Amino acid sequence: MVENIINGRNIIKILEETGSPSKEAVRDILSKAKLKAGLTPEEAGILVNLSEPELIRELLDTAGWVKNQIYGERLVFFAPLYVSDFCINDCDYCNFHSRNMAFKRKRLNLAEVEEQTKVLINMGHKRVLVEFGEDPLNNNIDYVTKVIDKIYSVKTDKGSIRRINVNIAATTVENYRKLKKAKIGTYQLFQETYHRNTYEKIHHGPKADYLRQISAYERAFEAGLDDLGLGVLFGLYDWRFETLALITHAWYLDKKYKIGPHTISVPRVREAATVNLKLPHKISDEDFLKLIAILRLAVPYTGMIISTRESPEIRSQAFKIGISQASAGSCTAVGGYGKKTDQSQFKVQDERCLEEVISDAVKNEFLPSFCTACYRLGRTGEEFMGFSKPGEIHNFCRPNGILTFAEYLEDFAKNETYEKGQEIIQAYLDKIEDKSLRQKTRLSLEEIKQGKRDLYF
Repeated sequence: MVENIINGRNIIKILEETGSPSKEAVRDILSKAKLKAGLTPEEAGILVNLSEPELIRELLDTAGWVKNQIYGERLVFFAPLYVSDFCINDCDYCNFHSRNMAFKRKRLNLAEVEEQTKVLINMGHKRVLVEFGEDPLNNNIDYVTKVIDKIYSVKTDKGSIRRINVNIAATTVENYRKLKKAKIGTYQLFQETYHRNTYEKIHHGPKADYLRQISAYERAFEAGLDDLGLGVLFGLYDWRFETLALITHAWYLDKKYKIGPHTISVPRVREAATVNLKLPHKISDEDFLKLIAILRLAVPYTGMIISTRESPEIRSQAFKIGISQASAGSCTAVGGYGKKTDQSQFKVQDERCLEEVISDAVKNEFLPSFCTACYRLGRTGEEFMGFSKPGEIHNFCRPNGILTFAEYLEDFAKNETYEKGQEIIQAYLDKIEDKSLRQKTRLSLEEIKQGKRDLYF
């Protein structure tokens, strides 16, 4: 089954055969990418081998153009919520690994989940990604679904969490059905590394089963989950191999299920208290930005996610060439929001609060968004692909992004950000092509100023 999904030998062959791409071949592929129909792993292989600064600049420019055509000016923000760091795995790169005997393990009770959720809501968040270590005793599926129910139930005078994405270990069809019933948004599961020998070397415990990990999406689809997120932990193996493997996996899912990944995440390995990897495949900032651009061209319809593992400077550049979603104001410790703790999974590089991230995004003329409309209206899976693949998703996303940002401005923004944010809203309101929708959006904006919330199309 593994070879049907990812053929490592074939990926290595592609890398070898595309080692010295000509300018003509590169520019032909970049021209094709502008059709927004994606690139094959073979075509992407030519791009991962680029070394000439002129061609790399053209790659980044093309990726920025494609990102703008499909996702436009929007940046969707969310926060991770670490619920339990109990874990029976002993993965080399993770501070939650079982060998960390000095670590005082913590699992939030439902009252603590409510407390942490209120902190996130009162920061301005509407979307969270819940994170659990793998532990059948402490983090069983019933506990996971109770946590989800609790988060959805929490209300403050600043609103509520409207979408919960979930990151739990690969599991069974029955457990995925329970996640589906709990009304999650996207189910995220990162392969970490697609290189099998490396995968099996750095994982210890149930997660060391490469087949269990890579086949998890098959079971998720069988259970009815149709919004899935891929990802690689870059730095564990050659980034070129990992990039082509991600693209290959996306093509496989799209061909078999007619539903490609809803998101692709691109975290880089970061050190932590008990993690000090000597990385032979450490990835430079230049190559990191290059792979983001290549993924944007190869899988143009997918939402691309960057975390606070990256610095504000790198995130700012990544927003321009492919990233459409980002965490902000993040804490990677269980129960860490609003508290001091040194028990994080890794140290974040972007330590700014949500307000600071929003302010910077506005200065760069992005439209911050907290939209959750598609999932709540059933625009998921194959239906979502029907809008995103031809680049029509912005017809929903721009007005909904405007409305959620207007909410944020009214409830949280300070003077300078408020004023600049209103200018941004007006600029993008004028770009809504459908006159009727533009007028409806304008009327909804007036309702938001009068106190109404959670308006969407």
